[in-house]
Amino acid sequence: MRILLTGGTGFIGSHFLKQALAKKYSVVALRRSPQSKPRISIDREPEWLDRHLDEVTKADIAGCDVVVHLAAHSVQHPFDNLTTCLYWNTTAALHLFEQARLAGVKHYVVAGSCFEYGLSADRFETIPTDAPLEPNNSYAVSKAVTSIVLLQWACEHKLSIELLRIFHVFGEGESKTRFWPSLRRAALSGKSFSMTLGQQMRDFLPVEDVAQIFIRRAILDQLYNQRYKVFNIGTGSPCTLLAFAKYWWGFWKAEGKLLIGDIPYRENEIMRYVPGEELLLTDKATIYT
Repeated sequence: MRILLTGGTGFIGSHFLKQALAKKYSVVALRRSPQSKPRISIDREPEWLDRHLDEVTKADIAGCDVVVHLAAHSVQHPFDNLTTCLYWNTTAALHLFEQARLAGVKHYVVAGSCFEYGLSADRFETIPTDAPLEPNNSYAVSKAVTSIVLLQWACEHKLSIELLRIFHVFGEGESKTRFWPSLRRAALSGKSFSMTLGQQMRDFLPVEDVAQIFIRRAILDQLYNQRYKVFNIGTGSPCTLLAFAKYWWGFWKAEGKLLIGDIPYRENEIMRYVPGEELLLTDKATIYT
């Protein structure tokens, strides 16, 4: 099994690399430059390919069996402008996929985002995979467009593709400005932590489990048959942001206080992102109460 991985130095990609290499899979991993390093330490190095998505050629991909696409542009607030997001998340990705097709790759596993559902998410207790895509920021719009484009591309060329829409992933290597790392930093330093009222309902995914799921989907032999499928990825154990924060605050034995309601919700905050229907459960789920 030889895997072409995009986003190899990113948050999820770093964990994918660590696990895939530990299992002795051959991985060709894309990175922008030799200066780009994985977010976590890895025991072995993949075969690095120093390219942007729009620079990859079919010769670079020759001999690969599957493409695992984890690369994404401007994944957190504040988001880049729509034109740039569409170029890197859609146009450049399609270029790479077309080069992979010309190189003979027939199987593709693609990271989608729960944010593609956008405003429609609040209308569902659990979001089905055929829920309307109503994204409400430039990044989410570009991811939704990419989903539609790549599914159609695979259909036209009779290739196998799985689109895995990830919900709220957290863990080691996550950007330090995001919620879980910010919460941990405050807890371990003995400081108090300001947050919203925390009534947002989320399904929190450990990054190690997300990486494991992508590896499993990449290596399933039966997927080499023509197949176009969308999955939501979650634990099946949603909770409020407040419950999540209280669990980890206690886990770290924090001496400071959670300053609940100290900051307002973001403008146009989606209060409920809970996956349903085609749910790929992780092996274990922590119940936050």
